Amino acid sequence: MNGYQSVLNLVGRLLIATLFLPAGLAKLSGFEGTLAYFASIGIPAPVFALVATIVIEIAGSIALLVGFQTRIVAVIMAVFTLIAAVTGHAFWAAPADAVYVAQLLFFKNIAVMGGLLVLASAGAGSFSIDARKVVK
Repeated sequence: MNGYQSVLNLVGRLLIATLFLPAGLAKLSGFEGTLAYFASIGIPAPVFALVATIVIEIAGSIALLVGFQTRIVAVIMAVFTLIAAVTGHAFWAAPADAVYVAQLLFFKNIAVMGGLLVLASAGAGSFSIDARKVVK
């Protein structure tokens, strides 16, 4: 990866993390409320699901920020984002007055998955822990 590609990759990783890190921290600080929400939308094993969500959002964001195991983390976060889209933004099951927002959030998640899969394909670039591990 050349210089500008590595810079763009770093900026992309930072921007993706801005979606997940605050969300994970909000779920952590509002654990009980988020747990009630998870239970209300029928997520099985809501405590486990919430803890897993918090870990993926916070630890995954940090890993992306520093470029650690980026390809693996990006795939995990893409799968997580698909699950979140289907369970949390099921516009096809939303009340009529909530369809638009749910559909918007669903397709936002699909687009984020695209970015994560591109990141999984490209790797972290030169400005990362991953790049330091490569023996040249």
